Amino acid sequence: MKRSRVVTRLGSVAISAAILVAPVILKSQSPASFDVLIKNGHILDGTGSPWYAADVGIRGDRIVAIGRLGDARAAKTIDAQGLIVAPGFIDMLGQSEMSLLIDNRSLSKLSQGITTEITGEGGSIAPQDAKTIASMQPVLDYFHLTVDWTTLDGYFARLAKKGTPINIGTYVGAAQVREAVIGDDNRAPTPEELEQMKAHVAQAMKDGAMGLSTSLIYPPGIYAKTDELIALAKVASEYGGLYASHMRSEGATESEALDEAIRIGREANLPVEIFHMKVSGKPRWGDMPKVVEKIEAARASGLDIRADQYPYIAGGTSLAASMPPWAADGGNEKLVARLHDPQTREKIKQDLATDHKDWENLYFDVGGGSGVMISSVLAPDLKKYTGQTIAEVAKAQGKPELDALFDFIIADNAQTGALYFMASEADLTYGMKQAWTSIGLDAGEASLDGPLYEAHTHPREWGSMPRFLGHYVRDEHLLPLDQAIRKITSMPATREHLTDRGQIRVGAYADVAVFNADTIIDRATYAEPAKLSEGVSYVFVNGKLEYDNGKLTGETAGRPMRGPGYTGAASH
Repeated sequence: MKRSRVVTRLGSVAISAAILVAPVILKSQSPASFDVLIKNGHILDGTGSPWYAADVGIRGDRIVAIGRLGDARAAKTIDAQGLIVAPGFIDMLGQSEMSLLIDNRSLSKLSQGITTEITGEGGSIAPQDAKTIASMQPVLDYFHLTVDWTTLDGYFARLAKKGTPINIGTYVGAAQVREAVIGDDNRAPTPEELEQMKAHVAQAMKDGAMGLSTSLIYPPGIYAKTDELIALAKVASEYGGLYASHMRSEGATESEALDEAIRIGREANLPVEIFHMKVSGKPRWGDMPKVVEKIEAARASGLDIRADQYPYIAGGTSLAASMPPWAADGGNEKLVARLHDPQTREKIKQDLATDHKDWENLYFDVGGGSGVMISSVLAPDLKKYTGQTIAEVAKAQGKPELDALFDFIIADNAQTGALYFMASEADLTYGMKQAWTSIGLDAGEASLDGPLYEAHTHPREWGSMPRFLGHYVRDEHLLPLDQAIRKITSMPATREHLTDRGQIRVGAYADVAVFNADTIIDRATYAEPAKLSEGVSYVFVNGKLEYDNGKLTGETAGRPMRGPGYTGAASH
């Protein structure tokens, strides 16, 4: 690729390459020696500053030199002529904590330039006890996985034995601690139970959790009242954590849900992160400016509130999440039992026929079965339906849509994944261009074969970062590339207190993504979601080359990312 074409792609900075000078120019009296030398690249350092031309020297897990290093020696030299050298991208909401113990190759993440993931959405990898394990036993049995930890520190020890290609940090989930203490019942905790829940949050924060998270449209998280969440968030606040939330509604009562998140942040005195911000349901399309206005007002009043998004109009969650919360009271086993009862089925059908103020009706929001696509199943005889909508399944089975939906949940023991086509493109882009939004895939790491492979998962799993940088930034000119890189590097690193990450600078950890600004693009679609993106050439994690032009190197240099409350010997 010609240099002039790169400058054109980066032309939004409106500065001629002839007058750009690298802010750090190192000259040595004798040739320096590095483990890795990345030469001739255009550096976007993650701060939002314009690109500059320089070489990058890596020794061990750190960047140790930036400048004109042409006479340096290195064990490995990368020629980045015509390419962008950026900090590794940070996924602000992943789902990889369990999958890393099953198949840890992380091709889906590394191929997008992702080096760090933050996970734990309401449910989290810890704490674990008999109650929490029972709820996920079907998945554990399917993958022959045993939970042998109870705390976050125990999980990180287990992960260290397995090895992880990506850095991973996590919140402690309010739903997780609720389930550990109360189970899946729809009731308030007793004072003694609330103290146990608070103790679980405190332990997780000491083990390095990033803060407290909630997922308030799903059981058992939906059963928690605001005062309960404030009490738990106050504990996370004592350890410098965040409050991160899949809000109680992204649809009919989104404004009230935002008010609740803002109240929790103010009363517990901690920053707020809104997970996968969107406007759900066609009747409400066009309301994103109202959401942004409310967040801006809260920020103007002094609350540090931000949000992340994935660059797609379809959401992804379980098929069982389309059921009314009362139907899932007590857990999946009771949900399946209720779906066997004809009278209960009729009551659920009535509930799904209209909008609700007290819970989010995903089936209604997407316009019925034609807006719900089966993405993953556990039962082998149901896999033929992946990639089909509930409307198509119903037609194939000769059933009414809702009966087909209920029967599918029963047949797969409430383990089915589904896509919900709920949002609008205009709302999506309006949110992404805000200075305080970042990108979170809301998807776990995966590979193109092996036990985690699903042919019809959500395309966000494979394409989010390249879609953001290629389609929206380069092709749609949503915002300048230097600002886009800031959104997925230094901004989330600062947000999560990830010291010395998210920037290309001397002394920073060598998490580096080298990509082609002209060609980076997603190839995953809703019809064919499991496809590698294009344009990412090299990915380094803690100084180790993990992705090399479409191929994994097999390195597992990732590390646990610990939050500010960590009481161990070292934070990384």
